[in-house]
Amino acid sequence: MATLKRPRLPRRTKQSPDTEQLIRLASGLGLSGSRIEDAFWETRLGMLIDKLLEDGNEAALTTALDQLYGAQERAYDALADLVEARCESRIPQPGENSAGKPGKAIDLLLFVAPILAWSRFSIPAGAVASTALTNARVQLLAHVFADGVRIGMADFLFSPDQLPQSYCDTAALANRLSTAALHSRDLHLDPGLMPETANFLSDTRYLLGVAAVPHGAAMFRWQEEDGNRVDAFKQWRAQGGEALRPLLPGCASELLLPQPYHAGCRDADRLSRPYSLRASVAYLSTTLNLTPAGLRAVVAPFYDQRLEEYRIGFTLKDSNEVMHGVVWPLLDAEDDLTDIAAQIETVLREIDITEVMVLEHRLPLEYCDDCGAPLYPNPEGEPVHAELPEEQAEAAPRHLH
Repeated sequence: MATLKRPRLPRRTKQSPDTEQLIRLASGLGLSGSRIEDAFWETRLGMLIDKLLEDGNEAALTTALDQLYGAQERAYDALADLVEARCESRIPQPGENSAGKPGKAIDLLLFVAPILAWSRFSIPAGAVASTALTNARVQLLAHVFADGVRIGMADFLFSPDQLPQSYCDTAALANRLSTAALHSRDLHLDPGLMPETANFLSDTRYLLGVAAVPHGAAMFRWQEEDGNRVDAFKQWRAQGGEALRPLLPGCASELLLPQPYHAGCRDADRLSRPYSLRASVAYLSTTLNLTPAGLRAVVAPFYDQRLEEYRIGFTLKDSNEVMHGVVWPLLDAEDDLTDIAAQIETVLREIDITEVMVLEHRLPLEYCDDCGAPLYPNPEGEPVHAELPEEQAEAAPRHLH
């Protein structure tokens, strides 16, 4: 999954001079009391971050964040925000006019268009045909981006495991896509160099690109005088959904609003959790030929050194055998004090699961020794392997996401 701003566990790591400088500048920014002073610290901090990203010095960035987390909250947030910004938005660059001479400066932004999907079969990922990419480009320019924007897209449908795995990787991809965007072209990625992706019932897919616009001009449709975010999203979901349907044969899918890379990934993470519950109930209802009211959901917190996630086991109402399960991971600043169980129960009841058991005792973060699948809670409060009835098991994915 992409490296996103979220709490980190502090580690004892030797500080390099670059790390010390990052901490000093971020601390100054965190203590700033005016926009003028903000600009002073941000300029110097941004220049250092750019250098570290160009050099591939991931360790200096992550060590500084580790040291600040829990010790200087405002400095941590300031540094995390600025690292993400420097990864996904490029420094304004001079463009070229029609005569090939230097033109006005250009703003460049890495964006993501997430798609939630579920299927009884494999959810596709990988190379995107040029026709499908062209159709996606047309709909993005028509409904999401402002007039005058140029975009360059990667010809690849990413799974979460195939997204850039570090700040430096993200910046490197943004640089390559920026070159493509300046010429309104797309970027070819070799599928053979991408990691394999696991087969889940419900998962997220992503299209990535960079948008280029004259410095200071509106980039998104909702920044224009006659535009708004709700209408842009509605049109993208309708028209973009039709354009992207061929990429996900045999899948139910739901488009999310294209956004700047890190914000879009965080939104996809958050929205994929209730979506996976709805997908699981739809799947079980169809597979077992029953209504959602015929299912029971068992919700429990799972701990390692701290609360890591909730897991939901599904049984028939009259059985203690767990047929399937869903993982609800914690995101951002969520912890024991966040009433996540209530959120999960609300979603389950919205989809007509009338029997919901919420276990309060801690369960260990355990996985199956044979296949690596998570163990899910049963009504007796035990973590167990999820197994569909034998006659349906052959057609099912190995585990749910």
